[in-house]
Amino acid sequence: MTGLLDVSTLAGPLPVVLTVAGLAGAVGLTVRRGRPWWVAVAPAAAVGAVVTAGAVALVVNVVWRPFPDPLPADVLAWVGLALFAVVAAVGAWWPARASEWWRRSAAVPMALAVVLLAGMKINSVYGYYPTVGDALGVEPANEVDFAAIAPASAPAEPPPAPEEPAAPSRPLIETWRPPPDMPRGGRVSKVSIPGTRSGFAARQGSVYLPPAYLGAHRPALPVLVLIAGQPGAPQDWLTAGKVSELMDRFAAAHAGLAPIVVMPDATGSALGNPLCLDSALGNVETYLAHDVPAWVHANLTVDADPRHWAIGGFSYGGTCALQLAVRAPGAYPLFIDISGQDEPTLGGREQTVKATFGGDENRFRTVNPLDILATATFEHSAGVVVIGERDTVYGPQAQRVLAAATRAKMNVQLLRVPGAHSWTVAHDGLRLAMPWAAGQLGLVAPR
Repeated sequence: MTGLLDVSTLAGPLPVVLTVAGLAGAVGLTVRRGRPWWVAVAPAAAVGAVVTAGAVALVVNVVWRPFPDPLPADVLAWVGLALFAVVAAVGAWWPARASEWWRRSAAVPMALAVVLLAGMKINSVYGYYPTVGDALGVEPANEVDFAAIAPASAPAEPPPAPEEPAAPSRPLIETWRPPPDMPRGGRVSKVSIPGTRSGFAARQGSVYLPPAYLGAHRPALPVLVLIAGQPGAPQDWLTAGKVSELMDRFAAAHAGLAPIVVMPDATGSALGNPLCLDSALGNVETYLAHDVPAWVHANLTVDADPRHWAIGGFSYGGTCALQLAVRAPGAYPLFIDISGQDEPTLGGREQTVKATFGGDENRFRTVNPLDILATATFEHSAGVVVIGERDTVYGPQAQRVLAAATRAKMNVQLLRVPGAHSWTVAHDGLRLAMPWAAGQLGLVAPR
């Protein structure tokens, strides 16, 4: 069963099977039909699919705008095809001769095959469900109760001091000796991080603890805070981003060492978009800059050196990482911006400023990263900007961010990875950024 759940939905035999079945279903729904079907049912199905897909585009991209990115044309096309298949399947029952009982019986599975094909193609655009298990919502095999691996200490007591603190001038890998009982893989847990100072009502987040944290003694490990995209959830970094597997592979090559990865909620709901600001939409900046670090220090054994803390994210999370890097460099002097925007937005500057600061443009400029980078310098900050090679929307924005950060004396670099705006790019970008991040975080010698 585990092997089936690990089957890729993005490459390999399953997409091929779904493509063949879907095309066969589409052909089966339309071939050898009589004149009444082509005159009445087929046009109705086509018009209904086009109108419905257009209505979805109008509502999502223009009226409702639950997220700043419009639905791509290919996604709308696959939605339209799925709708056509459903209507065509219904039409298979009328008009139909008794001798065509086989067509009526096959209509539902043929339509289902087309719908699965459309779903697979839409998923391939975003890379949101990399495996069958992810699509079915199966919990990660390495997920455990947080209290079992990192019991919270009493409010008046800090977590125990590490038995092997970080050396101030040497990378941790040079002094770390893994204990015999250290497991081969890390563990993940859901955690509740309260908005004590911010008042932000956050959903449950998650934390990844590497093998070095789980043995008889533990080193003081650096911290990487990762923010998911929008729409989404903190756990997207575990399912779509496969960060646990990524960090396990890094740890396997570095004596069990990897950063502790904290994945807090930064939106409040699946479709929420508070823009990582302190504004009328919520105090997310304070939550990430103060409440999250405070919770980490109170509940985990970590490297207390702020130079060994980083924030990163994908899409909305990438924009958020850049914002915190310039708004709270003392908390996060390192950042990884993957496919982020050049400014926080709800789809347009006027709409954004109105929703966040009641139309006060000056207040928005004081929190907008590019405006800050134009007037301040950040000699002690460093970052990586990652972009997909085929990302025509976020690619130019990444170049503007890179130029602005460079002028502000940040130590920044650009990484390009294959793909467009998808979680595949997020995973590959973080993987390629890890050698740099590990050096900056004090795990290995800087590169």
